Amino acid sequence: MVMTTTLAVAQRQARRLPQGRWLWLTLPALLFFCAFWLLPFARLLQIGLQNDRSTQHSGYWTVVTQPHYLLSLLNTVLLSLAVTLCTLLIAAVVGCFLARQRFAGRGVLLALLTFPLAFPGVVVGFLVVMLAGRQGLLAQFSLSVLHERWTLAYSLSGLFIGYLYFSLPRAIVTLVVASEKLDRSLEEAARSLGASQWRITWDVIVPGLQPALLSTGALCFATSMGAFGTAFTLGTDLAVLPLTIYGEFTNYANFATAAALSVVMGGVAWLALMLARALAYREAA
Repeated sequence: MVMTTTLAVAQRQARRLPQGRWLWLTLPALLFFCAFWLLPFARLLQIGLQNDRSTQHSGYWTVVTQPHYLLSLLNTVLLSLAVTLCTLLIAAVVGCFLARQRFAGRGVLLALLTFPLAFPGVVVGFLVVMLAGRQGLLAQFSLSVLHERWTLAYSLSGLFIGYLYFSLPRAIVTLVVASEKLDRSLEEAARSLGASQWRITWDVIVPGLQPALLSTGALCFATSMGAFGTAFTLGTDLAVLPLTIYGEFTNYANFATAAALSVVMGGVAWLALMLARALAYREAA
């Protein structure tokens, strides 16, 4: 009773805290936000309005009218969507399995699955080259068996493998935790009513995991949109936005188009995050 009264008094005092006090408490975060995000992004928007060196139009107009920029944007969005869907599918299955099963070596298996969290994008790209590059395992196997060298590392397929390898550990960590919090009694109730395992999965497990799936999918999509290290390691000729921006900025000093492409890429990733948040809020309501 005493603890309840003390907590109620503390809550009333917090509500009576002057508004100016809250402003001072949030001031460091606001200053950091303005200095390291708002001001640089405003400058980026302004540079995008300047004329492109080749078209003599603004960077934004150049981006939406030049086919190779649109192709780069389309490739990046489709690749990110494919990586996100495959990541969620694999991570959901693995997460549910590890959350429900207890066996010898489970901790070691989970540690191995999440070990790539320590690898930066450059290392992931190097691993893809070792697997599917010109001297990789796949090329050596196909050459010895079929007398033909197969390589995937230097294409969008190789980039897909790299992004998937980079995204899976993060998704598995999140979905294992989300799966452990599912109410198993709902599944037992559905099973007692004669529901098949497919219906239980679709009507009970997937809705229970939906908030985690939405947030993980949005982060995976945004990360894949802007991942640079893996793409740069696999080849600078890939038509994806991070490499296109790098080329415009370093090879051609075309700052207007590079800035416009950066804004477009950031806008697409931001829309994905906002969409996921809106869907999660609607489900919670």
